[in-house]
Amino acid sequence: MSQQEKKIDDQDYLLAKLNDSSLKAGIKDAFPIILGYLPIGLAYGMLAVNKGLTPLQTTAMSLFVFAGSSQLVAIEMIAAGAAVAAIVAMTFLVNLRHLLLSASLSLHLRNLPFYYYPFLGFLVTDESFAVSMSKLENQKNKQRYFVGLGFTAYLGWVFSSAAGAFLTEFINFGSGGALDFVLPAMFVVLLVMQISSSSEIIVAVFSGLLSLFFALVIDGSWNIILATVLAAFLGVYISGNS
Repeated sequence: MSQQEKKIDDQDYLLAKLNDSSLKAGIKDAFPIILGYLPIGLAYGMLAVNKGLTPLQTTAMSLFVFAGSSQLVAIEMIAAGAAVAAIVAMTFLVNLRHLLLSASLSLHLRNLPFYYYPFLGFLVTDESFAVSMSKLENQKNKQRYFVGLGFTAYLGWVFSSAAGAFLTEFINFGSGGALDFVLPAMFVVLLVMQISSSSEIIVAVFSGLLSLFFALVIDGSWNIILATVLAAFLGVYISGNS
């Protein structure tokens, strides 16, 4: 086979992939996710620059981390001068749920070459997991569906955070203003949405009081990590005895 014929075959193969119905369905289903990412990404980009990061650093974090809640926590800890180890540990704890999400999703994406899994795992978010779990069974090619869904959502997050970061160059927020409430407001909303029982209220209050206590007696930003771990143990204990 000549080089020209091989090039034509490669182009046909690529076009076939791009025209794949499962891939198209994944891209289409990602647009509602992007609409949800847009306001949070803009707020993250503005907050990160306001906390001292450059627009390029802010965008790079979205490119390499792709975890909105962890990124918001990280920039707050960076601004507070937290140790690198504390920032890494907190990011790990916040994203720990992704291990369970990935394990559940892997049951639908079996028998793939090993090198696919790190890439697919990187694209797993709460939103992409929820959408894919409800629609994967109806897809002819589950792998391409999730790639279309996850990668399109990823591009939406990077774009929205970059837009927020670079727009901040033209906006004067003074000493912080309303941006200082972005992170607390987001987590309060997430907390309220997830509480469905009295035991969860107890764990939430316990973790908040613990964080305040450790913040007063321990230097640095380890109060959040310690409170998170101890509150998780309390939650497991209550669940096991209920």
